[in-house]
Formats: sequence, structure tokens, C-alpha cells
Amino acid sequence: MKFSTRSYKKELLDRSDIPFADIKQNMKELDFINSKLGGHKIILEGIKTMIKRMSKRNNDKVSILEIGCGGGDNLRVIKNYCEKKNISVQLCGVDINPHCIEFARSRNENTGIDFISSDYKLTNVFPKPDIIFNSLFCHHFTDEEMKEILIWMRAHSRIGFFINDLHRHPFAYYSIKWLTGLFSKSYLVRNDAPLSVLRGFKRKELEMFNDQCSILNAQLKWRWAFRWLLIAYNV
Repeated sequence: MKFSTRSYKKELLDRSDIPFADIKQNMKELDFINSKLGGHKIILEGIKTMIKRMSKRNNDKVSILEIGCGGGDNLRVIKNYCEKKNISVQLCGVDINPHCIEFARSRNENTGIDFISSDYKLTNVFPKPDIIFNSLFCHHFTDEEMKEILIWMRAHSRIGFFINDLHRHPFAYYSIKWLTGLFSKSYLVRNDAPLSVLRGFKRKELEMFNDQCSILNAQLKWRWAFRWLLIAYNV
């Protein structure tokens, strides 16, 4: 098994012929994985960090857009946090897979969140949202497409953006392969979770993308379990 370079093998979830019932099971299990392995915690760290950066009046809404939102679990976590902290927020999620959007809209806990089925590049983002983010999204793309994502997020966000994605590492690969093999009921999760790690990133790769995209005001942090949090500010 080679970990020195990224795999470009396509994940099953990237196919267009996966039945809705299978995607639904996949989304449920990903929500559980993010809850238990720190994914949601990392998302909240990114949101808290960026909101602190903002100078807003008490009656202003913080507008947040997630691209590649899947079943909407990240936005639900943000919604619950903002409600507890009395932060007025406008949340929107975009995903190119209509089945993911259908599932996100069907969940009662996602009430009040807008969901759009679209390629992120074709989404109308006027006025600019304050914050744009994605989670476990960038590893689905090639290096060149990854740089396009970074440039698009910078151009279409007002305050800045952040990404939460995977660290390509042998321990991460074999651990998730073992865990999903034992506990997952989803063939999508069993196939895609370890493959996602192989499609993940090394620190030097993310730093190189930042340099090539001229993203200067950025912070790159390693977080458990084998995740990267990249935060970039426009102001």
C-alpha cells in the first residue's frame, strides 16, 4: 500500500447510479462517524474561529454556506451551537447529488436550513456568504480541481473559508478499514471510508496548494482523528 502519493480511484458515492436507500444508510453512518471521531468538533472549531474574526452588530445574521453538504449533519451541528449561543445565523448547504439533498431535506432536525442541489460552481452566491466551508469534500477531487475549489471559496466568501479533510496516513487507513469492516452496514462506507484516506492529503500538499493559489492568510492545523483544518481569511 502506497501512502506517498494520493489515490485517484473513484469512490462509489461519486457514481450517479447509487440507489437512494443505500445513500441514506451511508449518510446516517457518516453522521455517526463524524460524531464519534471528532469531525463535528472540528467543524465547530472552524466556525467559532471565523465568527470571532467578524465585527458584527447584535442584529446581524452570520451567513454560512457548506459546499458538498451531503446529508446536512454539519449544518445541523452548527445550527444547534448557534441556537445555544444566541447567534443569529443563516445556513445553506449545496450538494451535486440530488439524493443527498433529498435526504437532508427529509430530516426534521434540519428544519430552517436551506438545501440546494447543484454543482457548487454553478450556485448563485450573491450576496456573498460570510463563511464558506466544506468537510470531507476536497479529497474527492484531483489536485488541480482542489486548487479550483480553494480559489472559488476565497472569491465567493466575505470573511473567509475553511476545509476539514483527511490526513493520508497508514494508521488512519487500517483503523477505519478495520472499524467499518466490523460495524458498518453500508457497502458504500466499507468501500469509501478507507479509500477516502488514500485520497487524503499530506501537510506539504496542502501548503503547496495554498502557495499555488496565493492564499496567504491561512492556518493549517492537525486534528484528531487524522484530520486537517485549513482556515483562510479574506480580511
